[in-house]
Amino acid sequence: MGRYYRYYLTTLAILLVTLCGCPQPELTPTPSQEQAEVIKLPELSYDSEVSLEQSLLNRRSIRSYTGEPLTLQELSQLLWAAQGLTDPGGLRAAPSAGALYPLELYLVAGDGEDLTAGVYRYQPDGHQLVKTMDGDRRAELAEAALGQAWVKEGAVSIVFTAVYERTTVKYGDRGVRYVHMEAGHAAQNLCLQATALGLGAVTVGAFHDDQVSQLLNLPADEQPLYIIPVGRR
Repeated sequence: MGRYYRYYLTTLAILLVTLCGCPQPELTPTPSQEQAEVIKLPELSYDSEVSLEQSLLNRRSIRSYTGEPLTLQELSQLLWAAQGLTDPGGLRAAPSAGALYPLELYLVAGDGEDLTAGVYRYQPDGHQLVKTMDGDRRAELAEAALGQAWVKEGAVSIVFTAVYERTTVKYGDRGVRYVHMEAGHAAQNLCLQATALGLGAVTVGAFHDDQVSQLLNLPADEQPLYIIPVGRR
């Protein structure tokens, strides 16, 4: 139960404040939050000339790319397919145990016409990117992924992370299994969308967790699960 201790203390504190009617402290954004670059992603397309069956037939692990950047429209579709909202009530494109949504997505990108090099976090609510770090980090990410060259050669690498406690607080240890199942659902959505767009993608599970966490400056309760490079074939 040790890993839940902080969560329970926080929840208890909020509950006590609510019950006693004490005023809650106003949260002031840090300077980094106030100055973060926010990129609103383009409107989505819900139609395609490529059928789901064709995408299933043609999906392959593609490890060689042209080096050309992706457009914001393409990134918009990819991120939405993985974790985007599909319902006014907040439900997403991939199923989640209890609709608790433990996954977070980070975009590790090089320079492009519509996007400067850096690390971006995807926000499903608002369908936007928030820049968390400047500079092209793809080579460092590839090094953390045991030197797999395609991680740095893709136009972007999309990193899936998980906050396990969002799910385990309800389902206990079995929630860990549910988080991993959800990562698989979301990753397959992304790969099928990449295929429909004529792009190449490959799923990467071999990497040093601590190096990826340090590189992306992840919070202590957030763990990396997946790296998916995407690029033009």
